Amino acid sequence: MSFVARNAFRAVLRPRAARGFAADIHAPQEVIQAVVTEAELANSAYLKELEAVHHHGAETGDLWRKISYYVCIPAIIVCGAYVYNLEVKHNEHLDHLRAENDGKLPEPPAYEYLNRRVKPFPWGANSLFFNPAVQKDMSDA
Repeated sequence: MSFVARNAFRAVLRPRAARGFAADIHAPQEVIQAVVTEAELANSAYLKELEAVHHHGAETGDLWRKISYYVCIPAIIVCGAYVYNLEVKHNEHLDHLRAENDGKLPEPPAYEYLNRRVKPFPWGANSLFFNPAVQKDMSDA
């Protein structure tokens, strides 16, 4: 049970007098007026603070909305264009290497620390997301 639900349940079960309502019924009129005046002042201060918080929240929300629209979205577009151009150049380079080597990519050096398999994968020799266009086929090794 959450903290809020537990306390709400306890407040319902608590007797009405223990919640502070019974004391106001038998209080003298002067005490009631003093309490009402203090309550109005406190309520007025509370309402002013609540209005200030609401105003601050609206300004902050507008600020972050503007940051999102005028900074984040253009930054995402610029980064996307940069990565797209980089990938186009990379594919051009791979096409050039394939053209030089009769349609296949050159074999990478067979260093002993590359593609080391201590125990086999349950699905076979290659990785789960094996792509023969760019990865070495380990079933031959």
